[in-house]
Amino acid sequence: MQIPLTSLADDVATTKRVIESQKGSVVVVGHSYGGNVITGAAAGNPQVKALVYVNAFAPDVGEKTSDLNKKYAAPPISTAIVSDAANFLYVDRGKFHEFFAQDVSKAEARVMAATQKPIASAAFEQSVNEIAWKTIPSWFIVTQSDRAINPELQRFMAKRINAKTTEVNSSHVPFISHPKEVTKVIEAASTAVK
Repeated sequence: MQIPLTSLADDVATTKRVIESQKGSVVVVGHSYGGNVITGAAAGNPQVKALVYVNAFAPDVGEKTSDLNKKYAAPPISTAIVSDAANFLYVDRGKFHEFFAQDVSKAEARVMAATQKPIASAAFEQSVNEIAWKTIPSWFIVTQSDRAINPELQRFMAKRINAKTTEVNSSHVPFISHPKEVTKVIEAASTAVK
């Protein structure tokens, strides 16, 4: 599913619709900013049995991404973020491999850089008021070589939400560079809550 990336509220609403259209129990997975989205979208939904944060933000009530990023040293990617005329942010294509996906091939990183979808900068200044991880069991993948979200911040969030945590020596895209490890965590979440 592709979220619109126009605002956190729009992204949460889109994700809620997808969750509600599923039959039976659901495991919701979020990567990076997608953690903000699943935190709000899954809140209060008894259909959601588990949350999996793949090196993702796990905010508390009223907490913005910008607030979380200030807790630890700025990640290297902060020097590679550019803005378009409408203030949508993306990773500079020339720096994408180095700062976002250093453990995939250069060819694969070029494709990822060319197909990335910009996000409204305002989304990083918005927050959710209902927090799914307070009532739904959570899993968290910490990426030790992440240059986009400080691994120490990831560990802080994983501990705070009492997640079952797995660490992987990966860049910001473990589902590309370490798909077996990511799949294993998602499968563990799905079987633990049946």
